[in-house]
Amino acid sequence: MTKRNKIIYWIATIWLALGMLSTGIVQLLKTEDEVTKITQLGYPVYILTILGIWKILGVVVVLLPKIPVIKEWAYAGFFFTMTGAVVSHLVSGSPAGELFGPVLLIVLTVVSWHLRPESRKTNQLKMISNEQ
Repeated sequence: MTKRNKIIYWIATIWLALGMLSTGIVQLLKTEDEVTKITQLGYPVYILTILGIWKILGVVVVLLPKIPVIKEWAYAGFFFTMTGAVVSHLVSGSPAGELFGPVLLIVLTVVSWHLRPESRKTNQLKMISNEQ
């Protein structure tokens, strides 16, 4: 891994972790603004607890070394959660500004996942990378 890629990886991963951690905490706190947003999207309020817990757990897993298989699940969860947020905002007619956060977190998820060090990849992905 080049020094440049390592720096980009850590910048993307730290911003991803901060974004997911902060939104996870806000969702667990069920602030008035967050409750209003989630109900306008058509979801029940209890989904905030589920999203908040999984985001915080995902952050822990992404930042921990090793455990590559669980790390893959965390990245996938971030990707599915944020693409679901984008679709939910589009379908519900939310203002375009509501898309910025989820789209940014999708980009950070993809960059962090793509540039993660070999030690953070599963054996299957390492073999595919070596074959190319």
